[in-house]
Amino acid sequence: MNAQRLGTLIRLELTQRTRSVAWYVLLSVFALLLVIVSVLSFLGWQWVPEPGAAIYSTVVAFTLLLVVLVSPTFSGNAINGDREAATLAPVQVTLATTGEIVIGKFLAAWIAGLAFVAVSVPFLVIATFAGGVDPLTVMISLAVLVVEIGVLAAIGVALSGILSRPLFSVATAYLVVAALVIGTLIAFALAGATIRTETTHQTRTYDWSSVGPNDDPPCAPGQSSTAAYPCNEDIECGEWETYTSETPRFDRVWWMLAPNPFVILGDAAPGRFDANGNPQDVFSQLKTGIAYAQQPPELETQWDECAPLSWTE
Repeated sequence: MNAQRLGTLIRLELTQRTRSVAWYVLLSVFALLLVIVSVLSFLGWQWVPEPGAAIYSTVVAFTLLLVVLVSPTFSGNAINGDREAATLAPVQVTLATTGEIVIGKFLAAWIAGLAFVAVSVPFLVIATFAGGVDPLTVMISLAVLVVEIGVLAAIGVALSGILSRPLFSVATAYLVVAALVIGTLIAFALAGATIRTETTHQTRTYDWSSVGPNDDPPCAPGQSSTAAYPCNEDIECGEWETYTSETPRFDRVWWMLAPNPFVILGDAAPGRFDANGNPQDVFSQLKTGIAYAQQPPELETQWDECAPLSWTE
């Protein structure tokens, strides 16, 4: 593989993309959307102390969303589009090998996707002025974002080489991306709701039938009746009641979310939590949701109105 030929192929691909007015219009629209998202993020995250981390994570997630939407358009017809336009044959008769042509188109599509990240950089810098942005979060989130853009570009270029019609390859690329982003969520929800486990619940309450309309309410466990707060100390507890229900087992299918690019981003980037462990940005919210999905449910529950522990839980 010759680096000079590879560089020439990349420059040729990028020149074909950037000489179009539509390319700059698309980047301008993307910048305008980032302005709107950034303003709304500054307004919406004001309840968080040092909202910079929350604003930063929102901009990164929105950047990934837009790249997911436009990436199949750039890479889905990289090879068969040139073949249909009769511009691939002149390249094939040069000294460039098939591998160099494919890799060159892949790298060009990757760089085109990174252009959207470059547009978002000023907004990410502005977010850091609000405070709370961890440098480690910046490095990891941007690294994951760059890699995911490369994966999306590789999928599109591969499909454009496998399928002969550009329309079919672009549509298939969109279907693959939709399966990763939306399909994983649908599969997770449906599979988790389908796989169920029987849960046993035991409850015991006071015997309210022995309490008259003019009687004092029952005393709480450990409470004594006083003149200020009169209560009934003689009320008896009722019988234990047992019933069962079916509980969805999302903990058995959480792995279906693993290919989702947003789940990967949220799980990899260190999130920001407050002193009580509550999520304070988009990354930490995704991380908390993933961790919650992995927790198995309690298959046996018990609530006793007559026990002091039940009143304090």
